[in-house]
Amino acid sequence: MHRFMNLDIWNLGMDLAVEVYKVTKEFPKNETYGLQSESRRCCVSIPSKIAEGAQRNNDAEFHLLLGDAAGSAAELITQVVLAKRLGFINSAERDTLVDKAEHIMNSIFKLQGKLKAKGKSGSGLKVAKKNSSNKK
Repeated sequence: MHRFMNLDIWNLGMDLAVEVYKVTKEFPKNETYGLQSESRRCCVSIPSKIAEGAQRNNDAEFHLLLGDAAGSAAELITQVVLAKRLGFINSAERDTLVDKAEHIMNSIFKLQGKLKAKGKSGSGLKVAKKNSSNKK
């Protein structure tokens, strides 16, 4: 298990979530249950999945949930770009949020690589392998 509150990527995810909440506060009222809600939901998912994975019993589960967090970051980028195209945010807000989400994704990929390498050295992560039939 990992202490998730000590992980840089968890803290970056929390900072991004706060920023998304502030930016989406200015969305039109009719987006309360649309793009505003979706953007907030997935930005909260990023540090939540990191925390959940860090508290799982093994590195393989952590690796999997880190992938989910990276997926949520990609989802957020899509929603931020759409918000800009719709005129809900300006270019500077879009660029800042996209840069931060991409930084988190890159950090996640690096951590996943470390976990995978740790598993190959026999001290942790075991990646599930496809079940193949024994053909002779």
